[in-house]
Amino acid sequence: MSTLFGIWNTIQTQLFPWLEEELDPLSDKEREFVQVVSLIDLPSHMKEFRWRGFGRKKKSRISMAKAFVAKSVYKFETTDILIEYLNKCKNIRRLCGWEFASEIPSSATFSRAFAEFATYSLGQKVHEAMVKKHCGQKLAGHISRDATAIEAREKPVKTEASEEAPKPKGKRGRPRKGEVVPPKPPKRVELQATRSLEENLKDLPTACNVGTKKNSKGYKETWIGYKLHLDCIDGDIPVSAILSSGSLHDSQVAIPLAQMSSERVSNLYDLMDAAYDSPEIHAFSKSLGHRPIIDSNPRRGEKILMDPATKSRFAERSSAERVNSNLKDNYGGRSARVKGASKVMAHLMFGIISITAMQIFRLLQ
Repeated sequence: MSTLFGIWNTIQTQLFPWLEEELDPLSDKEREFVQVVSLIDLPSHMKEFRWRGFGRKKKSRISMAKAFVAKSVYKFETTDILIEYLNKCKNIRRLCGWEFASEIPSSATFSRAFAEFATYSLGQKVHEAMVKKHCGQKLAGHISRDATAIEAREKPVKTEASEEAPKPKGKRGRPRKGEVVPPKPPKRVELQATRSLEENLKDLPTACNVGTKKNSKGYKETWIGYKLHLDCIDGDIPVSAILSSGSLHDSQVAIPLAQMSSERVSNLYDLMDAAYDSPEIHAFSKSLGHRPIIDSNPRRGEKILMDPATKSRFAERSSAERVNSNLKDNYGGRSARVKGASKVMAHLMFGIISITAMQIFRLLQ
């Protein structure tokens, strides 16, 4: 906390006054951009993109990474709009690292750099380092887990028909005496508890397809694209994020998210809605030393009501919903124009990074 307060104090008392002497007066969005960039420590993550003396020297990747942060902060829908704004706005252009408009790379160069960031998972690595540094040493009360639909502008992947011969259907009713019934294959959720995080992530489908989910009013909504799964701690700070196919059920990502979050922060309670009401998820949460508070799913029998104290604590789960809403409304979560899971995730991660930085700073106010 002392390190974070030192960064905040330096930005407020030294950096902002100096920037306003060098540049024009900073707008609220420009101040937000400066705060985000100051906290994420981009230079320590850019070694992979340094020029090594072969071929033509590349345009500065760190400047373009800052520009993509600005794109999420300003909620620009396309890179062309971002480039146009950089040409017109001296402040944000110079804050990204380009003194003159002629130095701004072309749209094609931005596209190549973005593909490199997506392949390298730059956003995920920056976010992980920021969470561990500024949230990892403190005990979080709650982790709120939720998923949200991410619409994409691409065709859904059709499932290929299996070339194997269809398996014969079993006979209905109770098996005969002495008849051997083959055991059912284990479910994905059952296997996840025995596997590592890397193995679980590889097993999750990430292709664009059709997703369906009930909204808060009980009506079904359908979209083409993906599903973003988030873990958030108190203060509306996202600590873990996983992107999956839109059709994947929320419960299939609960254990990988728990594994990822447990490596970054320590918490006491896991808060989840009825979609996560599974014995395997309950057991895995307890194995981490947490207390799971999961809304009862009436499909498993009669709905079990929470006692008043537990219900009051479960209300903290709205943190995840606020982060999802913030990402979509203010940081480009609704404007994923790129194609492919890795690029869509890279686009979303720049917004998640910005939200994380601003929420961490708001704890000091």
